[in-house]
Formats: sequence, C-alpha cells, structure tokens
Amino acid sequence: MTLPASFFARPITHRALHDRKAGRVENSVKSIQAALDAGYGIEIDVQLSSDGHAMVFHDDRLDRLTAETGPVRARTRAALEDIALTDDGGTIQSLETVLGMVAGQVPLLIEIKDQDGAMGPDVGALEAATCAALENYAGDVALMSFNPHAVAVCAKLAPHIPRGIVTSSYQAVFWPEVPAETRDILRDIPDYDRVGACFISHEATDLDRPRVAELKAQGASIFTWTIRSAAAEAEARRIVDNVTFEGYLA
Repeated sequence: MTLPASFFARPITHRALHDRKAGRVENSVKSIQAALDAGYGIEIDVQLSSDGHAMVFHDDRLDRLTAETGPVRARTRAALEDIALTDDGGTIQSLETVLGMVAGQVPLLIEIKDQDGAMGPDVGALEAATCAALENYAGDVALMSFNPHAVAVCAKLAPHIPRGIVTSSYQAVFWPEVPAETRDILRDIPDYDRVGACFISHEATDLDRPRVAELKAQGASIFTWTIRSAAAEAEARRIVDNVTFEGYLA
C-alpha cells in the first residue's frame, strides 16, 4: 500500500490553515476553507463524542479552544456542534461534516488521537467511528496515530485506507502520561511493519534518528511535524517527502 501522489504535490497544513489572530483556529471550518482555497493538503485531528462520533478537534479537553471545560468525550455530537470556538466564530464539527466540505478537493490526513491515555491497547471506538465516516468517501485520505494499537485497529476496519504512525523522540517532559518503558519502545518505531504502515510523520527536531533513515531506505514515505518557517522546511526536506506546517505559507 502506498499514499496517493496528491500527498506529495503540495505541503500539508497542520490542523488546517489556522491563524488565530486572523480569526481561524485549529481544525475549524474557516481554517479548512482557507486551506482548500490555497490548494494545500489538510491534516486534521479527531476525538470521540460520548455517543460515538468522530469530532474534528485536537485536544481531549475543551478548555483551550472554547469557553467550555471538561473532556470532549463527555459531550454528545449535537452538544459539541453547538460549542463555539474561541476567536473563530465557528463551532466544533463532526468528521462527516468536514468530509462533505473537503469532498476530495485536496488530500486529507486524519490523526486519530490516543484514547487510551498511555498509548496502550484500550482503543477501538474512535477508530470505528472514523472508519465508518470514511466508508463512502471518494477523496484521497490517510489515517495515522501516535498509538500503534489505533493504527492496527484501522488496518482491520479499513485495510484499503493508507495508514501511518506519528512518531517522536518521546522526551519525558512532553509525554509525562506515557510510562517510560512505553516511550522507550515507541521511540524506536517497532510497529511499522506490524500495522501495515506505509508512512511515518516524525518530529521535526528528531529527523536525524537512524530509524527514520532505515525506514526511508525500506520504502516508507516520511512526513514531519511541525514545520514553522521556510528555513526549517528547507532543512527538513533534506530528509522528508513532505512537511506538515503552520505559522507561515509553505
């Protein structure tokens, strides 16, 4: 399995083409429309609602991007769709709504956020909701997650959809909720073949890791997160096949 060529044609916007000062926050309709207008690929995140829907939202809590508080998964789809995004004017959207909006115009990279809490095997509901939403989607799309267990579930539910692993140096300061032994395992990307991945999206500051070069030599496509300047993009492109960017126009 390989990614469609469209995933390499243009840079990919990180959480869509957001600019909070301009009134477009992460994963919002305005940010998605801006990316569509510019012809960029789009990366979005999904979290689970209490009634089993994939919702386009990065954080597991509502606090940072809305006036509400508490876990996303404690609210129904309908309730989440009524919650305004701070500094944006729009509301949280379901994956189905976003798929209808994108409609194959640009490639769509969907990150399934870890629902286990520690990159463990307690996953399945969000993956099922995401794959169900994609059942009749005809555009270029790929799935990825930091949690290899989530990627493995996607392989079973939607084997025809390209999938990858989001990878990292897993520094303890940034991953305090993940046990040290799990971080040590994930850092070496051991699950790539097991889950049938065809790409990784690796942390930009860790691209010189030998395992990244090894996977590239084996034919893996290499993406990176998150590029925030033209200079950083030029440096990353020594190694990667495409970038996920924010904060400038790649």
